[in-house]
Amino acid sequence: MSNARRLSLPILSVLLVAFATACGGGDTAAAAGGAGTGKAPAAAGGGAVAAQEARTLYESLCVTCHGTDGKGDGPGAAALEPKPRSFRDAAWQDAVTDEQIQKAVVYGGAAVGKSPMMPAQPQLKGKTEVLQALTGIVRGFRQ
Repeated sequence: MSNARRLSLPILSVLLVAFATACGGGDTAAAAGGAGTGKAPAAAGGGAVAAQEARTLYESLCVTCHGTDGKGDGPGAAALEPKPRSFRDAAWQDAVTDEQIQKAVVYGGAAVGKSPMMPAQPQLKGKTEVLQALTGIVRGFRQ
């Protein structure tokens, strides 16, 4: 086996685990116990429980690609083409509606004409307050 191939297998394995985690959805209540880097901006709107669930979701799922600072530079971003959206981009922030952000989260990037690499999170369908709080996190990265 070539040296390049030996190096790429561990990298590929790490990326596959990261993407499986991001795509899995899962039980956010169980994930809440281990979350809490405190780097994502506070979510706007909704109750305290919805805001905490949104922070936990961002920190456990979104950060994989979009990064802790919303720059699109998470650990999985290097392997993606196109690169994940930087939430800091003011022009993008002005061009996108809250409803489009929420649709991309629930149904995936392809549902809004963006990258199909953006996984859907169907477990959030109907969780209006959590989606509003998650949208607040995304909006909070604006520069």
